[in-house]
Amino acid sequence: MAISAEEILAEIGPVQEVLDAHDGVVTVIDTADGNIMLSLDGGCNGCSSTPMTAMQIFYSLMKLDAVNDVIFVNGELPEYMRDFIKKKMEKEAAENLTSGDDHEPRGEIV
Repeated sequence: MAISAEEILAEIGPVQEVLDAHDGVVTVIDTADGNIMLSLDGGCNGCSSTPMTAMQIFYSLMKLDAVNDVIFVNGELPEYMRDFIKKKMEKEAAENLTSGDDHEPRGEIV
């Protein structure tokens, strides 16, 4: 199932509220084959918080079945942060299996 740019932007809604307050912009460049290509623009350029913003967006989007990968074209998400999120999601999935809980965990990265 394909995912649209509108669905991507809707999923990152809570992050977008923060970006709006700082003149940051998420640009959806491509969504082909579930590989989401994004750019963080506007107030994100040169901002020291951009990697954390990218990490939250990556975490939110990777929970969607239609998403295979999230690529930030300007390199806003370092590989070690991608690995951290992937391990966090694996741990959450394992905890859900052992607890018998069917719902996906939601929330902020802690």
